[in-house]
Amino acid sequence: MGIRKLKPITPGQRFMSISDFADVTKSEPEKGLIEKITKTGGRNSSGRMTVRQRGGGHKRRYRIVDFKRDKTGIPATVAAIEYDPNRTARIALLHYADGEKRYILAPDKLKVGQTVLSGPDAAPAVGNAKQMKDIPLGTIIHNIEMHPGRGGVLVRSAGNFGQLLAKEGRYVIIKLPSSETRMILGTCMATIGSLGNSSHMNITLGKAGRSRWLGRRPRTRGVAMNPVDHPMGGGEGRSSGGHPRSRKGLPAKGYRTRNKNKASSRLIISRRKK
Repeated sequence: MGIRKLKPITPGQRFMSISDFADVTKSEPEKGLIEKITKTGGRNSSGRMTVRQRGGGHKRRYRIVDFKRDKTGIPATVAAIEYDPNRTARIALLHYADGEKRYILAPDKLKVGQTVLSGPDAAPAVGNAKQMKDIPLGTIIHNIEMHPGRGGVLVRSAGNFGQLLAKEGRYVIIKLPSSETRMILGTCMATIGSLGNSSHMNITLGKAGRSRWLGRRPRTRGVAMNPVDHPMGGGEGRSSGGHPRSRKGLPAKGYRTRNKNKASSRLIISRRKK
């Protein structure tokens, strides 16, 4: 899980760094757990571009990851740690005692040959999944559900973790990586431990082409456009563009866009720091 700096033999490699993939133990994905991905290029079903700066990129196959961890009471052995091109975290291939195979997000310090379990009988050990009402206070967790049975949606990227702070009636209080503190139903599942590949945030792409491999196209700054194209466009010479805004005119740099009447706002105890 370290970073390898290249010895530059081309200008594009001068500042480039890549993961050393030391934690990856298997190079090819499990055949029964992959699906094809149809690329949209940022277009909707009508063919209109709805998201800019998307397109191209290397061909990928989607790995079907078990975010629900609903196979309770059946132990599973970690068969391999794999690279997933669709996410920053690594994934772990589990072989269950009944013969089924599944992918899960690979937490830090999860090793090949280790046994993991989900359900009320699982110990609060790395890789095990339990309802949050059964997890001890102060435990580091990831892959957190917001609605029971729908699967984890919070804390799923490399190196991230949340923390279980308190339990109040039907709810538990967790602290998220954004520093937001909120309440979630105690019957929601979470997985013990922090996610691996924590050095991902320190990787330097090094050249524009590597960004294109990821499916990201060039982005034009608003101040370089004409007034008809962007609120920050136009002006004589090189002007700063005025107040920072999005292309639709919404202020940037701290303007809050969350709906004040959103029902789940009552569950947020403290907002994330600016």
